[in-house]
Amino acid sequence: MAREPRERPMRLAAKLLQIRQALDLSQTELLERLGLADKYAYTIMSRNERGTREPTLLELLAYARLANIYLEVLVDDLLDLPPRLPSPEKSAGVKRKK
Repeated sequence: MAREPRERPMRLAAKLLQIRQALDLSQTELLERLGLADKYAYTIMSRNERGTREPTLLELLAYARLANIYLEVLVDDLLDLPPRLPSPEKSAGVKRKK
């Protein structure tokens, strides 16, 4: 009996790209800032941003801390990132307009 693939956030890849661009970092610089440079090559960031790879929970937590947002903002497709990153105060995101 085959298992169905698990649900994935549809907007996660776009949010990860938005964070990197807002922080004005290259993929290599972002990898260093996330503390993952000794574990991965920069190509992993490209795969995350294209949606061909889903980051681990610990990687997502590192993104959230870097952007000063709650982890929920990354994975909830109904929430947008705050307009300013890193957020001056820990942000719960912005409710998405339908």
